[in-house]
Amino acid sequence: MELRQIEYFLAVAEHQGIGGAANALGVAQPTVSQALRSLEREFGVALFHRIGRGMVLSAAGRTLVGPARQIVRDVGAVEGVLAAESNELTGRLDILAFPATASGPIVDLIARFRRENPGVTIRLGDLRDETQAASVIEDGRCEFVVAHLPIAGDDLEVIVLGEQDYLLVYPAGTDVPEGPVPLGKLPSVPMVFVPRGQSVADEIEEAIGVEGIRPPLAVLSEHRDERLPMVLAGIGGTIVERSVAEAAGDRVVVRALEPRFVRPVALAFDPASLTPVGQAFVNLVRASTPTHVPPPTAP
Repeated sequence: MELRQIEYFLAVAEHQGIGGAANALGVAQPTVSQALRSLEREFGVALFHRIGRGMVLSAAGRTLVGPARQIVRDVGAVEGVLAAESNELTGRLDILAFPATASGPIVDLIARFRRENPGVTIRLGDLRDETQAASVIEDGRCEFVVAHLPIAGDDLEVIVLGEQDYLLVYPAGTDVPEGPVPLGKLPSVPMVFVPRGQSVADEIEEAIGVEGIRPPLAVLSEHRDERLPMVLAGIGGTIVERSVAEAAGDRVVVRALEPRFVRPVALAFDPASLTPVGQAFVNLVRASTPTHVPPPTAP
């Protein structure tokens, strides 16, 4: 097994295909295909299911992702140690962010870190489920997670980056009074909601129910990312994070809620398993945002 094969495997997993991986790596598609086939022969298992032109991780492939990323980070850490005399930090930084939190403070921190450490490569990927924040760190899939609090994990340390509030968004042209909208006076506009569970939307829906208001349901979508496209398509209104609402610009009608609903956004990591690059990033984040929650101490 070679490091190059591991890097190609991770690129195919991230881009869900040989073509996207080859473009990202700057190599020919047959080179990636050959490296992947060689890796599968060495392990004796199929790492991907070939579906049309796409590639979907098999069970064995999903198991390999975490260790593979850890290998790449460890090699980067070794390279950093060997290059220490140059006073330039090198290596890799793996961050998974819940889509609604992948803007604002974390982008500013990454930009500053890159300016100060141009020898470091950074991967900012998607965390699809905030409840998996601890497990993706434990499995080695990433070194850091950015998500809304609370973030479960007994060994994780948390640094609060800021807060995010939630806004009402409606299809363009919807007649909604100016200013914040009290929960007890929501317009009778069909709404797009997500299933209950592990979301501040639960708290908002409960508060709406207390006010005795039952806006008609247009769609109950298990895909959080589809809420805004459905609003843009005119299906109904919804409640989304400010960063999502602002991304739509003037294509939707946006109103604040009264009262406001706010959740902190935080960076989580395991301080016992940080690479030198990871520790340097933590130092920068702490200096910029000093609010942090340390892991619990043993009794």
